[in-house]
Amino acid sequence: MTTPGTGAAAATGSGAPADAHGTTTPDQHADWRGVAGEDTDELTASASSFLRGRSRRLLGQLLRPHRRALWLLLGTITVQNLAWLAGPFLVGVGIDHAVPALLEDDPWPLVWTTLAMVTAAAVDTVLRYRFLIGSGRVGQAVLLTLRRRVLGHVQQLPLAFHERYTSGKTISRLTSDVEALADLFDEGLDGLLTALFSVLTIGVVLVVLDWPLGLIALLGFPLLYLLARWFQRNSTIAYRRTRQTIAALIVQFTETFGGIRAVQAFRREGRNDELHAQLNEDNRQAQHRAFWLIAVFIPAVTMIGNLITVAVLGYGALRVMDGDLAVGVLVSFLLYLRRFFDPLQDIAMFYNSYQSASAALEKLSGVLEERSGVPEPADPHPLPHPTAGEVVFDGVRFGYGGATVLPHLDLVIPAGQTVALVGATGAGKSTLARLAARFYDPVEGEVRLDGVPLARLADADLRRAVVMVTQESFLFSGSIADNILFGKPEATRAEVEEAARAIGADTFIRALPEGYDTDVRKRGGRLSAGQRQLVSFARAFLADPAVLVLDEATSSLDVPSERLVQRALQTLLADRTALIIAHRLSTVEFADRVLVMEAGEVVEDGSPADLVAGTGRFADLHRAWADSLV
Repeated sequence: MTTPGTGAAAATGSGAPADAHGTTTPDQHADWRGVAGEDTDELTASASSFLRGRSRRLLGQLLRPHRRALWLLLGTITVQNLAWLAGPFLVGVGIDHAVPALLEDDPWPLVWTTLAMVTAAAVDTVLRYRFLIGSGRVGQAVLLTLRRRVLGHVQQLPLAFHERYTSGKTISRLTSDVEALADLFDEGLDGLLTALFSVLTIGVVLVVLDWPLGLIALLGFPLLYLLARWFQRNSTIAYRRTRQTIAALIVQFTETFGGIRAVQAFRREGRNDELHAQLNEDNRQAQHRAFWLIAVFIPAVTMIGNLITVAVLGYGALRVMDGDLAVGVLVSFLLYLRRFFDPLQDIAMFYNSYQSASAALEKLSGVLEERSGVPEPADPHPLPHPTAGEVVFDGVRFGYGGATVLPHLDLVIPAGQTVALVGATGAGKSTLARLAARFYDPVEGEVRLDGVPLARLADADLRRAVVMVTQESFLFSGSIADNILFGKPEATRAEVEEAARAIGADTFIRALPEGYDTDVRKRGGRLSAGQRQLVSFARAFLADPAVLVLDEATSSLDVPSERLVQRALQTLLADRTALIIAHRLSTVEFADRVLVMEAGEVVEDGSPADLVAGTGRFADLHRAWADSLV
């Protein structure tokens, strides 16, 4: 059994483009390249601004709880950088004052200068250690919050979201995109703050130390500004593209191995290899473009820095020769100048991480801003206690993507009645069941449970009252007992075993090596399809809902297992409202009522015996089914 909000997404598949064999078709490569949400190579200025604003809002929300720690870190890095910047100044003092004093047999200026340099170095080391520890702690706390927030939000999003947003894309958001942010916090934040502080502080120090040399140094700023603007514009596009190609690779990889049985059965390995190779090539080209930008930017900054250094050295040497400038001041100036241009390269490397993280943050913020099409009410209405289970469809109209499936449905299912839904594929049976479980809200009209509109019910109340069992019988890794407990986590072991006995699963469970403690392995792979379905039935019965929806729930059972389940259902569905969707008419023989659907409308409504005795569609279906058994 898959409870509403969990297994339903799996029942619809990933939503990725696929052919009949579960692999992508040759002309769908472009679709894979566009799997990452707002994935276009070029965005309009307004769209790009919107994405940046959305990302900044998310980052602000994540950092807000750590404001005090961030201010403390800012103070720490400020003092640390002041200690770091004291070195060149003290070297100049030593050259111009301590060395001449030493020549005059006065060692104290040199002693004090040396002690000052050692002290500055010690303060720099200790505070840098404190900053790295503190920033790492804040960064990991932010990432933990982000991971939990994304996972929790995605789990709450409705079925419509999961039908269009593949599982591979979700994995990409929680892995590669979060890791991009982790790289930013782990490697880039320290370098950025140090570099920015150094550039701003040293720029002032250079002018104060000697303004003519400072003016020469500042001549490189216009070139650096133009270079930085060029890098910013191009790297924004480049790193957004790398996130897209990485996401496409993860999606294709996930879908391939999610359907590995079909891939091997239909010999699609070669085609998947070709597709993976092309996606890898796209990623290689995107990464190459990003690295090329770095390869141009860093040497260009170095070249500008070297040219400015040569100009300062030449002009400064002339002034030293003329006696207008002390040698120590020139040495200090050159050391500061070196420390001025080196951080610019650190900023470039940080920008490398920042652009990658920014593109990732755009994707994550996009997911977090997804809003549920079936929102929980602000003022929920309580269900009557005990819940009887009457379900009413009142003037319901619904469709997918503009195509109407249920044009106008009026239907009353009395409490405790077992109703079978029959009809051709696409008739609207599953849609009716999903509306009853509120995986969707109708476009018009409303669905009510015991007189209360489903849209007015708290989600917890609705999920306790309505449980849906789908045909894929999704089981989680873990023991059989744990999988049955999924329907009612607080249940006792005795209740678990009682539910299994009620639907006839106890015998095969006890025959397993560890009985109820047997690990079913990934997706229940240790069990047969019929056994998985019986476990999902036990899960649903343990939940004890007022309304039970069986959507093709016996399709994977063999005849003996199906008969066993039918006997259990006749007992366990007593005094419970049930909607049974099945193509196998043996499943609906014990129903109180049969609804034959066609084009989203109920065209026949009656008891199984009455409809079989008639001349309508159900009678024809029943005769064809009976003939097939002969």
